[in-house]
Amino acid sequence: MLKHLHPASLHERSPLDNRLLRALPEVALARLRPNLEAIQLQLGSVLYEPGSLLRNIYFPTTSIVSLLYVMNDGGSAEIAVIGNDGLVGISLFLGGDTTSSRAIVQNAGFAYRIKAPAFLAEFERHGELQLLMLRYTQALLTQMVQTAACNRHHAVDQQFCRWLLMSLDRLPSNELTMTEKLIANMLGLTVADVTKLADGLQALGLLTHQGGQIRVTDRPGLEKKSCECYGVVKAETDRLLPERDALLPAA
Repeated sequence: MLKHLHPASLHERSPLDNRLLRALPEVALARLRPNLEAIQLQLGSVLYEPGSLLRNIYFPTTSIVSLLYVMNDGGSAEIAVIGNDGLVGISLFLGGDTTSSRAIVQNAGFAYRIKAPAFLAEFERHGELQLLMLRYTQALLTQMVQTAACNRHHAVDQQFCRWLLMSLDRLPSNELTMTEKLIANMLGLTVADVTKLADGLQALGLLTHQGGQIRVTDRPGLEKKSCECYGVVKAETDRLLPERDALLPAA
């Protein structure tokens, strides 16, 4: 479910809350601004299903969206997490109108939405937006590849810590609000597995959890419990998506 925001709710919202939009030169962002619509994303909302036509691009600001691969038997597993570092809908500018994944809101919050024609018009100028989108695509592919390797080679508790850290990096606080059932769907686990993992980390003093609220209390400790995959993805994302001035060609 998507909510259009009342004008009063928009006062403190800005496209600059999204890292990609913030990295664009002002002249390019100015061309996009009239078409950027501020919306509120509700927990569990599905932005698109496998095979559905992509009509919009979403730039999360305080929300997080998970990309899931859905199996024929209904099972699913997360292949990427997208927050204020990126956008949802890369298939649109990579030449495909559809995708094989499901996009579901993992953490409720705000985002900016732009219709496909308006976005593609700027992308096809072959300017700063196109360069930035290609760099972001490489960062997202790195995350997907590392997630696949992590799921194959690392313990479930390490995977859970990696997932928590990646989610927190895309939020303005150290708290997540989501049910254990939704977490289980993201990670391809059972609810009992998630409860056991969270209880174990709580016993170590790394977090607290109750009623769908997870609050990390010892981030350095959580990083030590995680595997190498978190650091690999973060370093590559920071390398590929620097701030605005670093993206501009040298004079």
